[in-house]
Amino acid sequence: MVIRAYTEKDLPAMIGIWNEVVENGIAFPQEDCLDETTGKAFFAAQSYCGVADDGGTVVGLYILHPNNSGRCGHICNASYAVKSDCRGRHIGEQLVTDCLLQGKRLGFRIIQFNAVVESNIHARHLYERLGFRQLGTIPGGFRMQDGHYENICPYYRTL
Repeated sequence: MVIRAYTEKDLPAMIGIWNEVVENGIAFPQEDCLDETTGKAFFAAQSYCGVADDGGTVVGLYILHPNNSGRCGHICNASYAVKSDCRGRHIGEQLVTDCLLQGKRLGFRIIQFNAVVESNIHARHLYERLGFRQLGTIPGGFRMQDGHYENICPYYRTL
C-alpha cells in the first residue's frame, strides 16, 4: 500500500469512494454526491489530496485544507474515506498519518476535526491513538441519514 498525491486518473475512483460515504449519510456533512465535473473541481480546490494506492487501485483518500482563514489560517481540517469493502485493513490509519505529515509540510500548525460523529467509534479510537484530543461534545450536531440527530465530537492535534 502506498499513500501518494492524487492524479487526474484517480478521480473516478475517488469520486466513487467519496460518494459512497456521502450516500451512507453517517459520517460526512455533505448531502450531494459528486459527479465528474464537481468532483474534479472539489478535489482540485483542496490544499492536498492523498490516495491509498493498493497495486494500482485507489482504495481510500483524504482531503486536506484550511479550517479557517486569516489569524486562524494555520489550522487545517481533513476528511478521510476508505472503500467499504477495504475497511478493517488499517488504511485509514495510513491516510491519517500521511495527512499529518503533509499538513506540517504545508505549514499548518494544528489539525482540527469539527464534526466527528460520536457513534463513529472506529474513527474516534484511531484519532485518540494518534494523539488527537477531544475538545468536547456538541449535542445533536449531526443529522443522520434517517433524520435523527447525534452528537459530534470536535478533535484537534498539533502538528
